[in-house]
Amino acid sequence: MIRARLAALAGALLAPLLVFVVPPGTAMAAPAWQMPFPCGQVWEGQTRTNHSPANAVDLNRTNDDGDPVVASAGGRVARVENTGSTSYGRWIEIDHGSGYRSRYAHLSVQRVSVGQQVSRGQLIGNVGSTGGSTGPHLHFEQLLNGTPIKVVFNGSQIYYWGTRNYTSHNCSTGVTGTVNTAGSALTIRSGPSTSYAAVGTVADGATVTIRCQVHGQSITGTYGTTDLWDNIGSGYISDAYVYTGSDGQVAPNC
Repeated sequence: MIRARLAALAGALLAPLLVFVVPPGTAMAAPAWQMPFPCGQVWEGQTRTNHSPANAVDLNRTNDDGDPVVASAGGRVARVENTGSTSYGRWIEIDHGSGYRSRYAHLSVQRVSVGQQVSRGQLIGNVGSTGGSTGPHLHFEQLLNGTPIKVVFNGSQIYYWGTRNYTSHNCSTGVTGTVNTAGSALTIRSGPSTSYAAVGTVADGATVTIRCQVHGQSITGTYGTTDLWDNIGSGYISDAYVYTGSDGQVAPNC
């Protein structure tokens, strides 16, 4: 009788714990994947059964050499590699958590470093033809627990197998930066030069959202000399006075 009561008590104590057991192989929610290109751009995506890996997609458009490549989803940069004239060439991998990663290959330039946190839509590199590539394009993969999976853009799986055009909905609100002038307000210009009209000011220490960047007049400021200008919505400010946590360009071209 005592044994029966103990068994019943043990069962009652363990029962609530069983509710929280996650079956092996159960996947967590995937990132809200978007195309690895700035908002509104149209790219041709090709999938083929003899691709390596088969679930990858090659993305092209006319005169795409050097075009900006942006993060498909937010996360932490896990790998920045260069295999020289073979395989992926210059490539980047971003860890999005829960076993999900994205991979960007054949880049001409890599603009992030390992351990860096990036937001969706943030510039990470430029299209190229490095490694075993025979022409400029972006080789793109999405992975789960190290295994390439079929690519999803904007909530829909892309076409397998063949070629389709896709429009980017990677319409991020921009990259956050902090103005540092050591005291005075920073003038906002209507274009990327001090020769453009002043359209306002932003206070020292203010947080700004960089929608895109463009090359213009070279300016020397708190963070050195640069010809990059940041579009913050109301106009342009010199990147020489803006801290983003990363050197160089961090947002798509305007």
